[in-house]
Amino acid sequence: MLELRPSCEHCNKALPPESLEARICTYECTFCADCVDMLSNTCPNCGGGFMPRPVRPAHNWKNNNYLGANPASTIVKYRPVNLEEHAKLVAAQAGKAPHER
Repeated sequence: MLELRPSCEHCNKALPPESLEARICTYECTFCADCVDMLSNTCPNCGGGFMPRPVRPAHNWKNNNYLGANPASTIVKYRPVNLEEHAKLVAAQAGKAPHER
């Protein structure tokens, strides 16, 4: 189950569970849409791409699958990206799309 991390790892912007700005990689690294653009859609932790994070329902519409039963994480992972090192990672990928990396 997705952790739904509470903030952007780079800028620490709040990303509540209902945020449409949250982006995640396959390892659930979480960044805001602005930082993903700045990072050239390249996760600084794994080199993969990002996708919009799904929004977990706030109401119990069916089978107890909602925020009340499965709350979002409150653990902040604030790890500002070293942009100089990240530029080297992006350059090494030579413009490959996330599905080609």
